Order: sequence, then structure tokens, then C-alpha cells
Amino acid sequence: MARTGTGTRTGTSTDAARDQPLTARLPGGPRAGQTVAAVVLSLSPVCIELSEAEAGTASVYRCLLCVPVLVLLSLPEHRREGPPPRRQLLYGVAGGALFAGDMLLWSKAITEVGAGLSTVLVNVQVVLVPLLAWAVDREHVPRRFLLWLPVLIAGVVLTGGLFEQGASGSDPAAGTVHAVLAALSYSGFLFLLRRGGFQGHVVTTYTVVVVSATVFSALGGWAWGALDLTPPGVALGWLAVAAVSSGMIGWLLVALNSPHLPSHVGAVLLLLTPVGALLLGAGVLGERPTLALGAPPTPLRQWGRGGCALILVSAYATVTSRRRT
Repeated sequence: MARTGTGTRTGTSTDAARDQPLTARLPGGPRAGQTVAAVVLSLSPVCIELSEAEAGTASVYRCLLCVPVLVLLSLPEHRREGPPPRRQLLYGVAGGALFAGDMLLWSKAITEVGAGLSTVLVNVQVVLVPLLAWAVDREHVPRRFLLWLPVLIAGVVLTGGLFEQGASGSDPAAGTVHAVLAALSYSGFLFLLRRGGFQGHVVTTYTVVVVSATVFSALGGWAWGALDLTPPGVALGWLAVAAVSSGMIGWLLVALNSPHLPSHVGAVLLLLTPVGALLLGAGVLGERPTLALGAPPTPLRQWGRGGCALILVSAYATVTSRRRT
């Protein structure tokens, strides 16, 4: 039960979400599901790096290739629950637009301001998502989370390699703006993805998110000249793996589990994604992974290991805190 106070809108909505048959039967509970989602999502940056695809191309295909499977998965839910309310469809469309904006803006920022600062800024979602839940839904933010927040942010800074790279790139001013916009887009996407599951129709709403993200990624990639509709077969293969890991498994698990969790817990657990990508990149690519397209490769250094440790320790301390009754 989210600690949101008796009778608040978020508590009522979360209770409604927990009545859904699909989410109620997830093994290990929502925290385990969100943890698995974060780990699976860490595969996507490595696959995109191996594909060597442009930002728009990668964004489009990692979403487009998911759509047929997600439509099939949503059919039983649609038969059981009927069509989703119009508000949830709007959440889905808006969430998809924000997700596309995050993918494109972050990739753009990488070349302009460097991977370090971009990684740090986009993971400010750990602050913004609980803040949105507090402002919109009046959800309680516990003191323990606030106490550990500086440690989490320090971990993100070290994991992003900001001390190694600084604000390097072709256009630091524009890159900072794009990275901030990416952070806002990512936070809005996570907030709407969670909120869209409060009243059921989770898979259907998530399918709308992915379709919307496909369309907006194509438009954004075309506008920025970073879209190739006929990528090479090898690139398409890696993008298919990214689609399975992120679209069909990772983000779907987030959509299913995040409505069951307090917003700060879901946000903290998603910080395991850059940690996993950092370690996978070291093992698979032999370098510290870029976590986005176009970032310069650098060795896995002690700063990154220290950042991973800080994130893991603070995430454990925050997520496993004893619930108050």
C-alpha cells in the first residue's frame, strides 16, 4: 500500500489498480517486478549501441516492432474490461509523445553536451516523478526518501562520469537545454505511465503509449534528419532485441507494477537501469556504456563503480524501509 494518507485520490486509485487480475498475480510483488523491469531495460542501450542506428531510427523501430505483440496481449484485457476511458487514452497518447521526446532529445544532447551531464540530468526523474505525484495526486513523500536523495543524486553523478567528461560536446548550451527537456519528458512519461494504470486497462493504455511514441519518434526523427526507414539487417536485428527487452518486457512491467508502488519507490528502482547498462557495457562492449546514441566510449573507471555502489545502497535503504501503519 502506498503511504499516501487515508482517503486521498492516489490511495483510492492505487487500490483500484490492485484489483486488476493481471497485476495481482505478478510473482514477487510489484517491487520485484519493477526491479526486473529496470534490469531488463538496461539491455536496450547496449543493443542500440551495437545497432549503430540514428536516434530517430532506433526510437521508431524499438517501438514499432513491439506493436503487433502488444496488440495481441491487450485483446484479453479488452474483452474482459471493455474499451478504456477517454482520459486513459489521452494519458497514453501524451505519455507516448513524452517518451519519444525523451529518446530524441537525450540522443541529441549527448553529442552537444556529453554523456555525463546528459545522464545526470535525465535521471533527475528520481526527484521529479515523486514531486509530480505530490503536486497532482497529493501523494506523501516519506522522510527517509528525502534523507537518502542526496546520496542517490551523487550516485547518478558518478555513474554518469560527469567528473571525467564534464560538459563536453559540440554545443554545451544547446545540449544542456535539450538534456533538461529530455529529463522533463522522461519524468512526465513515467508519471503518466503510472497514472494510466490506476483504473485498469493497463496493457491497452501501454499499447497506446507505444503506438504514440512510434508516430512522434518518426516525426521528430524526420524533422531532425535522423530517420532511416530501411536500416541494414544487422541494425534491425539489434533493434529487434532492444524492442523485446524494453518495449515488450521492460516498460510493460513498469506499466503493470508502478501503479502498485509509491512514486518514489518506482523512481528509485528505475535507477538500477543505468547501473545495469554500465556493467553490461563493460562486459559486452568492453567500455563504459554511453546509455544513449552517439556518446564517446570511455573505460569503466572507479568513479562509475562508486556511483553504482551509492545507487544500490541508497536504493536498498529507501525501498526496503519499514512501512508505517
